[in-house]
Amino acid sequence: MTQDLQQFSLDYFKLDGKVAIVTGGNTGLGQGFAVALAKAGADLFVVTHGNNWQETRELIEQEGRRVEFFQGDLTQKQVSKDIVAKCLETYGRVDILVNNAGTIRRSPLLEGKEEDWDAVMDINLNAVYLLSQEAAKVMVEQGSGKIINVASMLSFQGGKFVPSYTASKHGVAGLTKAFANELAISNVQINAIAPGYVETKNTAPIRADEVRHAEITSRIPAGRWATPADLQSVVVFLASKASDYMNGAIVPVDGGWLVR
Repeated sequence: MTQDLQQFSLDYFKLDGKVAIVTGGNTGLGQGFAVALAKAGADLFVVTHGNNWQETRELIEQEGRRVEFFQGDLTQKQVSKDIVAKCLETYGRVDILVNNAGTIRRSPLLEGKEEDWDAVMDINLNAVYLLSQEAAKVMVEQGSGKIINVASMLSFQGGKFVPSYTASKHGVAGLTKAFANELAISNVQINAIAPGYVETKNTAPIRADEVRHAEITSRIPAGRWATPADLQSVVVFLASKASDYMNGAIVPVDGGWLVR
C-alpha cells in the first residue's frame, strides 16, 4: 500500500504526446477545453461547423502545441468516420475525444416543432454516439483512451421550454454510462462534465433578460455564472492518467446549483 501511494505524481496530469479531438472547439466552452488540453501538452484536432478558427489557432500555438482543424457537419453520419480517419492520417493516433458541440432550441412545449427536435437530437445525441463509437474503435486497439462528453444540469433536471435539449442531455448521461460499462475493461475511460450556467453565446439570450438572469444567479450558491475557464481544469483531469479509475461519472461543475 505504501508503495502504491508513493507512485502518485503530478506528472499524471500531463498530456505530453497525446492527441485530442474537440468538437465545437473554436468558441465558448469548446475553445476553453481545447486550450486547456494544449496547456497540458496535447496536440489538437478541432472540429468546427464554420471556419472562424484563427483565434483558437493562435491560443493553441502560443502553448507550443500543434493544431489542425476539420470543418464538417456533425449531423451527417459519414462525418464521424471522416473526423477519426483524418485525425489518424494527421497524427497517427486518437487519445482523447471531447464531445462538446451542441445546440439548443427554445420554445414552449405546445409550440414545439418536429424539425427543432430533430436538429437538437442530431447534434447533441446522435453525433455523440457515432463519433464516440468511431473513436472507441481506435482507443480499444491502442489499449487506452479518454472520451469526455458534455452533459448539463438538464441531464439531472427537466428545465422549461427546452424538452429536446433536456432529452438529449439525459441521453448523453446514459451514453456515458453505457460506453463506460463496455469499454472500461479495455482501459478506455468515458466520463461527462455537466456545466451549470456558463457565459457563452448559447446563454446570451438568457443573460440579456435582466429578470431571468437575476433569478438564475440568485439560485447559484457561488453567486455568479461560470466562465469557460472554470471548466478547464476538469477537462484536463478527465483527459489525464489522474482519472484512470473514473468511468461513467457525470461531474457537475455548477457553482452548487444542484445542491441548492
